[in-house]
Amino acid sequence: MEQCACVERELEKVLHRFVMYGHQSEERLDELLRSVCEIRAQLVAFGVQDADLSVLSQNMAQCCKNIKETVQMLASRHKDIHGSVSKVGKAIDRNFDAEISAVVAETVWDTPERQKYLSESIVEHLYRQGMLSVAEDLCQESGVVIDMSMKQPFLELNRILEALRMQDLRPALEWAVSNRQRLLELNSSLEFKLHRLYFISLLSGGIGNQMDALQYARHFQPFASQHQRDIQILMGSLVYLRHGIENSPYRSLLETNQWAEICNIFTRDACALLGLSVESPLSVSFASGCMALPVLMNIKQVIEQRQCSGVWTHKDELPIEIDLGKKCWYHSVFACPILRQQTSESNPPMKLICGHVISRDALNKLTNAGKLKCPYCPMEQNPSHAKQIYF
Repeated sequence: MEQCACVERELEKVLHRFVMYGHQSEERLDELLRSVCEIRAQLVAFGVQDADLSVLSQNMAQCCKNIKETVQMLASRHKDIHGSVSKVGKAIDRNFDAEISAVVAETVWDTPERQKYLSESIVEHLYRQGMLSVAEDLCQESGVVIDMSMKQPFLELNRILEALRMQDLRPALEWAVSNRQRLLELNSSLEFKLHRLYFISLLSGGIGNQMDALQYARHFQPFASQHQRDIQILMGSLVYLRHGIENSPYRSLLETNQWAEICNIFTRDACALLGLSVESPLSVSFASGCMALPVLMNIKQVIEQRQCSGVWTHKDELPIEIDLGKKCWYHSVFACPILRQQTSESNPPMKLICGHVISRDALNKLTNAGKLKCPYCPMEQNPSHAKQIYF
């Protein structure tokens, strides 16, 4: 992050100079244009014969001198900007490694099967982003065949999201109503939030929509037990409809960030119903790689300096563990091999120093006199060194 901040500072300097250069150029050029227009007006008004040629000559000479000085000044400052732009390039070269192939296994994409997996991941990411035509072109060029059953959910998802971005709630409401039971099983509040936002859009229309808003309030009935407080606030806002909601204590109902929030909620719940992750595997992999790359580059440099290249053989395991944060933690259901119990939030899986994983309950039962002997290898270790790997 420090490298990015350094480059960003240099970039801000360049942008500031560009802005200042633009303002100063406009001011000087406007001054010159006014001078030229004044001389032209004198010539038109009095004519060359009636005008004082000596005064006119001095004015024209001064104007030409000002033009020349302005051109030289602008050219000089333009060269200074070029110097600042080159500093940005030098900052990038100084803070980032142009060559990162040293930390990548050369054979990672060497088989047609792996290349097929990569292409499928890119196509799925493009479908998620709504870039359907680009995904189709990639399928044709790479020879990847995508089943229509995989494509159709993304088409519907992007259609509804595009409507939400245009502040059209009807497609999302139709989808939520048709999937009401499945959403309730997920304990989702998507349908209520959509009805709430539609009700607020009616309120923003003023007193003319009062009857429509009252009639639409009937949609809140199925959610009265779970969202009673929110419904009370919505109904209380009707009192101020004549004077405008924006001039009332309920002005927060009109905040524009609600549309971005409803898009995120819809994406999360729709992906959950489809059995998909909220973010595409490609974007998660890319983000993880960006976080891990600086550490891997440092490791590679240390290995080369100490001449111990055998430590890292480009297999599936890294020489050290890299913490990517809880956002990048993914897991399947884990059952403790000792107690034969599925782990939970109160009994999470614990990773021992030796690499074996057991549940916390098993860890506590195996601990004796502040020491723990791994049941799968003879390594004796301190139980406090065990690391929680989920929850």
